[in-house]
Amino acid sequence: MPESSRDIILRRIRESLQQPTPPKPAPDFTAPLHPPGSGDLAVAFAESFVRVGGQLYFCESEEHFYDQLFTYKKEKQLENLYVWEPEIKKLLHTGGLVFHKDESDFVAQADAGLTSCEALIARTGSVLVSAATSSGRRLSIYPDQHLVLARTSQVVADIGDALRNLQLKYGPEHLPSMISLTTGPSRTADIEKTLVLGAHGPRSLALFLLDDETAATPA
Repeated sequence: MPESSRDIILRRIRESLQQPTPPKPAPDFTAPLHPPGSGDLAVAFAESFVRVGGQLYFCESEEHFYDQLFTYKKEKQLENLYVWEPEIKKLLHTGGLVFHKDESDFVAQADAGLTSCEALIARTGSVLVSAATSSGRRLSIYPDQHLVLARTSQVVADIGDALRNLQLKYGPEHLPSMISLTTGPSRTADIEKTLVLGAHGPRSLALFLLDDETAATPA
């Protein structure tokens, strides 16, 4: 008597259950989460940074940086730009740019803060900052606008590369007490799903990206 359709299905199920289950491959926790990127890391970072809401100003030289920052201050009507890191202070003095060099009236008047950073993450467009600089914990968080001066040589592919560089720079026993990733302006939509900028930090993030090779090339 020929098998019915039901008997055929049941037989196949029984045969399948009798087959040994192949072992699952062990996960490789050392493998990268994402495939390695290709192309120019600086370009990849710029695309990611703009995509998450950052304002990018590419600077071919220090003189170009002075012009870009002067124009930015004028357009944004920034009267109170705070800068606490000695190297950036020296740079702005050379360019004849006006800024607040100490904490005088910081809480009441801090329109913007200009800081350096530890690294730029190409994959996510994030800026890695730490408390190891003279900007401390506050200058990148408290003002309404966070301005960053960085160099193309600081761009790395992913967060893992940035953290390894930090360990090499400071040593595993002396890492900064605060390490923070900034990905675009501070934003939240917790209340009634309405997007609000500046809820937990700066309302805007502007990056002045200085090309190392161009800046080092004699005029």
